[in-house]
Amino acid sequence: SDGSIRLHQMTSEYPLMQWNDSTNGQPIIALQWALTRPAVFFVLDASSNIYIWDLLENDLLPVAKQAIPSENVVTMALLGETEKSSGLLGIALAKESGQIDIQYVKKNWAVP
Repeated sequence: SDGSIRLHQMTSEYPLMQWNDSTNGQPIIALQWALTRPAVFFVLDASSNIYIWDLLENDLLPVAKQAIPSENVVTMALLGETEKSSGLLGIALAKESGQIDIQYVKKNWAVP
């Protein structure tokens, strides 16, 4: 992967939007949509950086980037309660050592 992200709709092979070099050339390890906000998604790159995209706030660049410096993160999963209005959203980060960290996301990216 070259760090490009493409947003498709199910009825077309062509992307609605495309962000080239979104991770400064680092391969993308995981990408997941927020469970509590439909316009927000999270990207994990091979250098253990997490990028937060909020398409309603900025559809050209990520709104935040967080480096996880201590150890390589090999995958991530989002946690949240979509049926509740609390907007609680967390990210489970699986590290190379087998350790799992849970980080909570700021409410402005979690609340519907």
